[in-house]
Amino acid sequence: MKNIYLFSEAYGKDRMLLGGKGANLVEMHRIGLPIPMGVIISTNACREYLKENRFSSELKEELKKEIKKLEHSTGKRFNSEDPLLVSVRSGAPISMPGMMDTILNLGLNEKSLEMLIKKIGNEKFCYNIYQRFIQMFSEIVLGIEKERFFEIKKKEIDDKEIIKKYKKLVKDRSGKEFPEDIEEQLFLAVEAIFNSWNNERARIYRKINDIDPNMGTAVVIQHMVFGNYNEISGTGVAFTRDPSNGENRVFGEYLLEAQGEDIVAGIRTPLPLNRLKDQLPNIYEEFLEIAKKLESHYKDMQDIEFTIENGKLYILQTRNGKRSPYAGIKIAVDMVKEGILTEEEAILKVDEKSLPQILSGNFKESDLKGKKLLGKGLPGSAGVAVGRVVLSSERVKEEGSYILVRTETSPEDIKGMSLAKGIVTVKGGATSHGAVVARGMGKCCVTGCEKIEIDKGETFFTIDGVKVKEGEFISVNGYNGEIYLGEVKLDKMVLPNEFEIFLNWCRKYKKLGIRMNADTETDIKVGKRFGAEGVGLCRTEHMFFQGERIWSVREMIVANTKEEREKALEKLFILQKEDFRKILSEMSGMPVNIRLLDPPLHEFLPKKDKEIEKLANLLGKTYKEIEERTKAIKEQNPMLGHRGCRLSVTYPEIYEMQVQGIIEAAIECKKDGKEIEIEIMVPLINSVEEFSYVKKLIEKKIEEIPGAVEIDFKIGTMIELPRACIQADKIGKESQFFSFGTNDLTQTTLGMSRDDSTKFIEEYIEKKILEKDPFQTVDEDGVGELMKIAIKKGKSANEKIKIGVCGEHGGDPKSIHFFNRLGINYVSCSPYRVPIAIVAAAKSAIEEKKC
Repeated sequence: MKNIYLFSEAYGKDRMLLGGKGANLVEMHRIGLPIPMGVIISTNACREYLKENRFSSELKEELKKEIKKLEHSTGKRFNSEDPLLVSVRSGAPISMPGMMDTILNLGLNEKSLEMLIKKIGNEKFCYNIYQRFIQMFSEIVLGIEKERFFEIKKKEIDDKEIIKKYKKLVKDRSGKEFPEDIEEQLFLAVEAIFNSWNNERARIYRKINDIDPNMGTAVVIQHMVFGNYNEISGTGVAFTRDPSNGENRVFGEYLLEAQGEDIVAGIRTPLPLNRLKDQLPNIYEEFLEIAKKLESHYKDMQDIEFTIENGKLYILQTRNGKRSPYAGIKIAVDMVKEGILTEEEAILKVDEKSLPQILSGNFKESDLKGKKLLGKGLPGSAGVAVGRVVLSSERVKEEGSYILVRTETSPEDIKGMSLAKGIVTVKGGATSHGAVVARGMGKCCVTGCEKIEIDKGETFFTIDGVKVKEGEFISVNGYNGEIYLGEVKLDKMVLPNEFEIFLNWCRKYKKLGIRMNADTETDIKVGKRFGAEGVGLCRTEHMFFQGERIWSVREMIVANTKEEREKALEKLFILQKEDFRKILSEMSGMPVNIRLLDPPLHEFLPKKDKEIEKLANLLGKTYKEIEERTKAIKEQNPMLGHRGCRLSVTYPEIYEMQVQGIIEAAIECKKDGKEIEIEIMVPLINSVEEFSYVKKLIEKKIEEIPGAVEIDFKIGTMIELPRACIQADKIGKESQFFSFGTNDLTQTTLGMSRDDSTKFIEEYIEKKILEKDPFQTVDEDGVGELMKIAIKKGKSANEKIKIGVCGEHGGDPKSIHFFNRLGINYVSCSPYRVPIAIVAAAKSAIEEKKC
C-alpha cells in the first residue's frame, strides 16, 4: 500500500489521508499556483508508526524512493553541488495551528554547507540557515531547550565558532554527535513530527476542539525557499479577510530578509501587508490576485503563508482561516451577498460552538497580560464574569458584581446563583448542578476546580498557596475554565445585524423544532428573543426556590399528616398559579411543556442548624422534631428513590395542587385572549401502570375545576428510564407525547452518576474506553439505541405521538445531529443555547440532504 505521494501524484486523494496542509498544497499545485514541490507522508503511515512505535523498513524504502522523485523535479539533490534542502512539517486532517512541530533547512551538514556556500556565494546566509537548522532539529528531535542555543549566540559573533559550540552543546546534552548523515536527519525528523501528534499541547487542543485523537498527522516534506536570502526576499502570513471583524480586506504581516519562525518568535516586529506595495509592488499585486483566487476556489476566508525568495513569490500553505465568532457570521453572510456561497453553504461554514462568545463576550486579550492565573477548572458554562468573591449564596447581593464560589451548588443556592455574575465550584463537571443551572441562566461557570480549599468559616479560600478573601475581585472564564486574580477588562460584543439574518436562514432549513428549558418569565423572554418555538421543559421545582417560598415547601415536606401538608400546599398553590399564568401569557400561541415535581424531597430540606431552628419556629415544633423528621426522609440513593411520579403515588395532593394551578392559570389567560397550548409531563415513569395511575389522578382533578373544559391540554411522560424505553408501546397507548430526559436516561443506562463520574471520566476518554463524555454528547450505542426502541415502539402504538428531547443533550451540536436522524419532533435546551441548537439543526438537515 502506497503511503507517500509526490504532490503531482496525489490529485483527488482524500484530505483524511493527506492531511489538510498536504491536500491544500496538492490542490494549489493542480490549479497552477507557485508552490515549492514536495512529498506527503500519509496519516496511515503515522498511525502505523504510533501503533508499532518504530519506522518500518518498507516506509523507509518508500521515502527514499519518493525523495529521489523530489530531487528530480527540483533539479537539486541531497549532498550535491546544488544541495536540496527541505522543510519537514506536520499536517493533520483538521487544522491544529502551532500545536505540532516543524523543522526547516534539513539537508545541511558540513559537506553540503561548503557546497551551498560555493554555489550561492553568500557565506553569512549559509551559516545562518545551518545554525537555525541545528537549533530547530536539536530542540524538536533531541529535546534540547532552544534557550541554550540563544545564550551561545548572544555571547559569540563568529559564525563558525557558533556552529562548533552548538554541536558541542548537542554532544554534551544528548551524548551523541549531531547527525551528519542526511538520511538519518530525515528519518529522525519524520519520527519527531509523528510523535508530536501526542505532545501535551496537541492533546489539549484536540480535547478543547473535539478533534478525533485517532486520525494522526500527515508529514509534508517540501523543497525550501528562503525568505532570508537577500533584501528582496521575505516571509509573511495573511488572511483574505479581517479575522477579527470579518471586513472584506486582505489582512496580514510580513518581514523582509526573514524566515517564517521570525514572525512567530517575535524577534522582529513585522510590517502590515499593505506596506509591501511600496517595497515590492509587483509581488504585492501578485499576492492579492492569488489571495482572491484561493478564497474563490475554497469558498472561504483563507489563512495564507508565503515566502518571497530573490523577488519570486511562493505560497507555502493555505487553509480556512480561524476567525472570531463575530467575523464568522459576517463573512458567511457577506459571501452569500457576493455570490460566493449559497445560504446552505454559508450555514455549514459557521461553527455553532463559537456562538456563545457572540452572546456573552470575552476577556480583552491585551488585559490578560500580567494578570495572575489562580487556577483552572472545567468549563461548565460559556461566558466570562468579573466580580467580588462570595462564599455563601445568602450573601450575594442584588446590587454589585459577585462571583459565587462553593464546594458544590444545590437547589438552595438558586437565589445566590441568579444574582451572581459567575459561579465557581470545587467539585462537579460539565453536567453538575452548578453547570446545568448556570447554562440555563446564561451565566459563566467553572466547575471541578479541585485545588480550591474553602475556609470552614467561609471567609476566604486558598488555591496553590494563594489566599483570596471574600470581597476580593476575581475574573472567571467559562470558555476554558481559567480563574484570574483581580479584574480583567471585558470585550463585550453587540449582536450584529448579520446574526439575525444568519439565524433566519437556519430557521428556514432546519427540520427539528427548537424549544427552550424555561422556568421563569425572564427565561422565556431570553429564549423567545433567540427564536425558541415553545417551552420544552418547565421545571416546576425551580419555582420553589424563589423568594421565601422554600419555607412553604419545607413545611409541606416535614408535614406528618395530610392536613398539615395541604395547609402548606395552599400557600404554594397561590404562588405556582401566578408563575404559570405569567409563563402561559408570555408564550401565547406556543406550546408549553410543564413537568410536575420531579426531584428528591431531600434537596429541599434544611441542612444548617439555623435553618432547622427557623423551620421549627415557623411550624411551632421543636428543633428535635424537625431534625428527626428530616432524618426519616433522608434517602441512601435519592436519585433512584422517592422522586418523580412516585411522589404522586404517596402524596397525590402535590400533583393535584400543581395541576389545579396550571389549569386555573390557563383559564385566566384564555379569558385575556391568549392562545393556550399546554403539555403536562409526568416524570420518571417506568411502566404503563404507573403512568395510567398518575394520568387518572390528573384527569380527575382537572374535571373538578370549573371552566377546565375550555382548555386544551395533553398529558404525556418523560422517558428517562431504560424500562420505560422497552415498554414504550404500552405507555404510548396512554401517553400523548414522550420527552426523553437524556440526563437521567444516561445515568440509569450507564449506571454512572453524572456528578461523580467527573472523577474518572477523563481517564476513560484518554484510555479510549469511552470516546466522549456521555453526559455532554449522547451515547449513541447505548442511550441512543434505547431511544430508537422507544421511538419505534411509541409510534407503533400511537402514530401521532409527539416526541422531544429535553435533557442537556438538547443543546449539544453533536447530539442534535443524532436526534435529527432519529426523526423526533423537537429538542429543548437552555435559552442561551437556543441559537446553537438552531444552527446545529440547520446544518444537520443540510448535511442529511446532501447524503
